[in-house]
Amino acid sequence: MAFKKITVFLVPDGTNRVKQFKFPRFLLPFLSLLFISCSAFFVWTARDYLDIKAQTPRLAQLEKDSAQKKVQITHLSQRIAKISQKMAKLNEFDHKLKVMVNLEKNGVKEQFWGIGGSDPSLFDAKYTMAKGHRESVREMHRSLDDLDDEIALGIQHKAELYKFLENQKILLASTPSIWPAKGWLSSRFGYRISPFTGIKEFHKGIDIATRMGAPIIAPADGIVSYSGRDRGYGKVLIINHGHGLMTKYAHLKKAFVKKGKNINRGDKIALVGNTGRSTGPHLHYEVRVNKIPVNPLHYILN
Repeated sequence: MAFKKITVFLVPDGTNRVKQFKFPRFLLPFLSLLFISCSAFFVWTARDYLDIKAQTPRLAQLEKDSAQKKVQITHLSQRIAKISQKMAKLNEFDHKLKVMVNLEKNGVKEQFWGIGGSDPSLFDAKYTMAKGHRESVREMHRSLDDLDDEIALGIQHKAELYKFLENQKILLASTPSIWPAKGWLSSRFGYRISPFTGIKEFHKGIDIATRMGAPIIAPADGIVSYSGRDRGYGKVLIINHGHGLMTKYAHLKKAFVKKGKNINRGDKIALVGNTGRSTGPHLHYEVRVNKIPVNPLHYILN
């Protein structure tokens, strides 16, 4: 059975021969479909090309922004690393201070959190920009969290150290560490022969011989707990320094402070006298710890 054919004539310009092509009629739909498909593909390709061309400046800007972010992230990671190093030095200094004041045993050091910047490999060309940025940002967040923990721990340690040093400051200010009067030591602490009875007795303080009316100063901070007379001691002044410490001043000519008065080291509190059982102008000076007499010379620094 012969197929019906379609003849296509191509008529060129000039005197060239007319060309004709014949093909079966049933191929017409397929040729039409092929033409439409090719046309659609060309149109899609052209439009996609135009879209890509239109997006090129935006992609270039995104790459530029990404490069800038990369530089910023690198800069931030370096700053985090520097802060980390400073925190490590502060931690080491804090440890040394604690060892000095016996708050921490020598050689026993609390662990530093070990923070740092981003991994340099994250910025390698093998990493995609998005992945590199995500990883570096995640790493910096971890570093910042560790830094926050270290700062919080450091604040706690500094508070403990500050509290300890404040207590030591109060204790030192309350310790009778200077001479209460200028003169010479006429009688020491401990057993001696009594100048009145000639019998061996225990002397509970020291005697500082000096001129009548010489000033007596407080050797430490405290509160006056007694001001009056006491049998053979004559006029007496007692200061409570806290922490179980108290000082007693006897044979006074005059006291300038009354009971309940707050005083500071160096304040003028009385005058040297010769009251009570005394052989001449002098200051009888006692230091007591938990009401027990101790040698005042153990506390005087000079």
